[in-house]
Amino acid sequence: MNEWVYAGFDETYKMMGVSFDKIYYESETYLEGKEKVMEGLEKGLFYRREDGSVWADLTGEGLDEKLLLRSDGTSVYMTQDIGTAKLRFQDFPIDKMIYVVGNEQNYHFQVLSILLDKLGFKWGKDLVHFSYGMVELPNGKMKSREGTVVDADDLMAAMIEDAYSASADKMKTLDIPEEEAREVARKVGLGALKYFILKVDARKNMLFNPEESIDFNGNTGPFIQYTYARIQSILRKAKEQGIDVPEVLPADIKISTKETELIQKLNQFEAAVRQAGIDYSPSGICNYCYELTKEFNQFYHDFTILGEQDERLKLFRLSLCKAVAKVAKNGMGLLGIEMPERM
Repeated sequence: MNEWVYAGFDETYKMMGVSFDKIYYESETYLEGKEKVMEGLEKGLFYRREDGSVWADLTGEGLDEKLLLRSDGTSVYMTQDIGTAKLRFQDFPIDKMIYVVGNEQNYHFQVLSILLDKLGFKWGKDLVHFSYGMVELPNGKMKSREGTVVDADDLMAAMIEDAYSASADKMKTLDIPEEEAREVARKVGLGALKYFILKVDARKNMLFNPEESIDFNGNTGPFIQYTYARIQSILRKAKEQGIDVPEVLPADIKISTKETELIQKLNQFEAAVRQAGIDYSPSGICNYCYELTKEFNQFYHDFTILGEQDERLKLFRLSLCKAVAKVAKNGMGLLGIEMPERM
């Protein structure tokens, strides 16, 4: 049965584009945790009750007493988490660990941090619990067999189907083969789902609206993906015309204020990524990608690109398009979102 469960998990994670460097099983980590708890008991950090159970007294830290080993010697979640933390720092060259777990576990990780510090792990105090809020769904929008929880596989399948339905006519107009159309729908559907959730500060509860997330206008994944596909279309046409877009251009070309602003926005990518890392917040990258593509669409609306008569200016604008596409793809890639070449 365990093998069925792991196979099911793998199927879901694969669809989401999620992979793991290493998986720690509780059946292995509890022994490490138990060993550290016994060490703490010998050093007087913990105490044993009359029934044989082992506890940590955290009243001095303003908390309560925490069970670490049951009277029959079996472990609890806290014991296993102590063992897993030890193994992770042992296995990887890290100096900080971030637990991405829901806000209902705030107390658990507050206790874990104190216990690791007491046990002599210098990184215990620096443990970060990235406490995220809950994702709610509009009543009646999503159905599930259980009635209260929506299955991740069902949600992803529904998003992909919605993306396909929303773009089927356009795909036929563009003569895109069915197989490619389905692949584009997969990228757009999953991109819409990921982006809509990630654009909100993860610490807050949020309402996920499938219809709003699949919109091709506004602050959505499909809007950014569509802008990227539009740029790819421009670059393909340039190639068909025999135009070779250079990577570096002379700096003496006279450009407009709008083009200057777009270049400045491109230059802010590094800072946006750095800040997202400092804040543990992918939403910063979402907002940057949206602002960049919104800025590009204004530029696209106001200026001629392939029809520009000045050859040097035409090459400059094509190079600018190429740079926007590259940065948008890199930014969305950091969010685990794929970009279709045409849609």
